[in-house]
Amino acid sequence: MKKIKFPSAYTILFMLTIVMAALTWIVPAGQYQMEKNEALGREVPVAGSYQPVDANPQGIVEIMMAPVQGFYDPASYAARAVDVALFVLVIGGFLGVVTRTGAIDAGINGSMARLKGREKWMIPLLMGLFALGGTVYGMAEETLPFYALLIPVMIAAGYDSIVGVAIIMIGAGIGCLGSTINPFATVIASNAAEINFMEGFGLRLAILVLGWLACVFYVMRYAEKVKRDPSRSLVAHQKEDNERHFLHGKTQQAPELTRTRKLILAIFALTFGVMMWGVSAGGWWMAELSALFIAASILVGLVARLSETDLTGSFIDGAKDLLGVALIIAIARGLVVVMDNGNITHTILHYAEDLLSGMHQIVFINAIYFIEAVMSLIVPSSSGLAVLSMPILAPLADFSGIGRDLVVTAFQSASGLPNLVTPTSGIVMGGLAIGRVSYGTWLKFIGPLLGVLTLMVMALLSLGVILGN
Repeated sequence: MKKIKFPSAYTILFMLTIVMAALTWIVPAGQYQMEKNEALGREVPVAGSYQPVDANPQGIVEIMMAPVQGFYDPASYAARAVDVALFVLVIGGFLGVVTRTGAIDAGINGSMARLKGREKWMIPLLMGLFALGGTVYGMAEETLPFYALLIPVMIAAGYDSIVGVAIIMIGAGIGCLGSTINPFATVIASNAAEINFMEGFGLRLAILVLGWLACVFYVMRYAEKVKRDPSRSLVAHQKEDNERHFLHGKTQQAPELTRTRKLILAIFALTFGVMMWGVSAGGWWMAELSALFIAASILVGLVARLSETDLTGSFIDGAKDLLGVALIIAIARGLVVVMDNGNITHTILHYAEDLLSGMHQIVFINAIYFIEAVMSLIVPSSSGLAVLSMPILAPLADFSGIGRDLVVTAFQSASGLPNLVTPTSGIVMGGLAIGRVSYGTWLKFIGPLLGVLTLMVMALLSLGVILGN
């Protein structure tokens, strides 16, 4: 009997786009009245102002246009995901140039020699660093370059590609889920809820620390199992193919870690350090980051004395390797465009507003969590979801007799879920594509952890209600 193969990320996203387009023919169209919030600098919905509007059902033309509209708005030429997609291609080019110099292979070999017998301690350290990025500034798109760097290290250490993907995706994801001062989630949501973003900090810190411990234990346990018995890996059938792909199929001795290659690795690390600074403190985003990696590619080529042909050829080959990832990001964004154009996003939020009326406090806050979790699957952008939902849901906390900070905490815990599993997130699907991990395999791996994290957040939110009374 032939084994059923789980569809690719492209097929999953396209099928979801069709489903959302079909819903625009069924779900009543509606919109909230929008008003300018000066503190946020954008339009926000007014609670209680939902009104039906004319339906705008999405048909076959709109479905076919969705991937294109995921890149940019054809009417206004405003960027949607084109900047992120371009950034991914530039990152691929940068990695191609650095790989061409042999510095990465030499660095991996040197790292494994120094950490022999202690490789497992890289897992909590690296997950801690990614979690820090997530909780401080919502690290998401910026994680994409790290997959191609870290996965070969994990495979060379005797683990599998899932371990490499998990360190990055779950590490940054638990940081976002436990956002403490993340301006793109906690701060924007607090402003939209009209409270100080430091309210509820203690509970969010508890979610971050306990969640990080649970995630580290989970990933380390799986990694040790795979190292002891590679056949227990969820991607054991890809072992040889992954080793050829990520370790470049090289069986000969690794290149020597020369002074030039050490300098290249220093430039490599410094580039990512500058990226972190630029996003968190310099006000940079995709355009500036793309320019940074283009400049770094040229600098690496000069230091390695690559010919013009080798430099440009390596850059193009590297970008080509991540072309599929760039397409996935645009398709995922196109799905959200179909919903917005079909006028059903606000209707779904309105249903949530009606559902929450008159609930017990503990039931109310956990219902908020699950509603935001569902909404986060539809609106993967944490800042977009905050602006859309907080002006509606936060005032409901006043009638339930609980603090609005708990609603913000429920929101940011739920909005962290797209960083872990949702197929509408280009970051999730892009990371899995780079790691060559199918979406079905990832669900099998992360399913139990999602259950643990969900129960943990529910318990802490309920505790927050009790302590607040």
